[in-house]
Amino acid sequence: MLQSLIRETTTVAEWVSLRSIQTREQPRHYFDPEKLEQLVQSIAQHGILEPLLVRPLQTDQYELVAGERRYRAALKLGLAEVPVVIRQLSDEEAVQLALIENLQREDLNPIEETEGVLQLLAFKLEMPIQKIPALLYQMKNTLEKEADAKNNVIPNALSDQEQKIQSVFQDLGLMSWLSFTCNRLPLLNLPNEVLEAIRGGKIAYTKAVAIARVKDDNQRQTLLNQAVENNLSLNQIRAYIRSIKPQPDPQSPKVFVTILHQRLLKAKLWEDPQRWTQAQELLSKLEALLEDD
Repeated sequence: MLQSLIRETTTVAEWVSLRSIQTREQPRHYFDPEKLEQLVQSIAQHGILEPLLVRPLQTDQYELVAGERRYRAALKLGLAEVPVVIRQLSDEEAVQLALIENLQREDLNPIEETEGVLQLLAFKLEMPIQKIPALLYQMKNTLEKEADAKNNVIPNALSDQEQKIQSVFQDLGLMSWLSFTCNRLPLLNLPNEVLEAIRGGKIAYTKAVAIARVKDDNQRQTLLNQAVENNLSLNQIRAYIRSIKPQPDPQSPKVFVTILHQRLLKAKLWEDPQRWTQAQELLSKLEALLEDD
């Protein structure tokens, strides 16, 4: 089904009013400002070389399925009309094609890809999207228990639900559902404010992940605000994190003992008989103290 849908999008384009196109929630949220401006300049010089994919809503009204960067660039240029391919698509087909286009272009960051896949699974399974992660974790736990019970031989029998989940990943050409569950779902555990900034298209994924490593809530929020407002580079963000990283107190007992241990090894007191005799007296007292602990 997916391949036939993709082939159908190669039909000759039609021209429609840009104002007649409405946007829907797309898998992709963040658009690099510099790359978008490059696209604007390219379209200004050469026009839109690849049509947008839309589906009809009502008379002379359409919903954007794929091609949001081109759509945004056309808005910036104030174009009256744009080339489109019009297709009758269900909600599930629209989400699937939008994901495919962005995955083929490598335009999605891991958060956007993860949430797009969850949305598609929700359509396929006819379940609320909020319940999909719990279902995937349940499948993972069941698989691991069955594998342990059968000497690590993974069973072949799959439920109808599991078959539908596998078909989604096969159609998208992505990793397995198990790899997705283990490696991608944990990304949604990033701090809420960081996730919202990514979802809102306010910051690049790589910058957001660096900011998420700041443990202090207030410091993390301050850095996030500065990064968004001032468009800080990744290097600037890392430099800021280094500047707020707490330095160890050289007078703390733990640091004192660590430094003293390093100096003792470096000094090699055992090579000097006189100094080693003095050191042994002190080490004997320390050893006796440790035995009393």
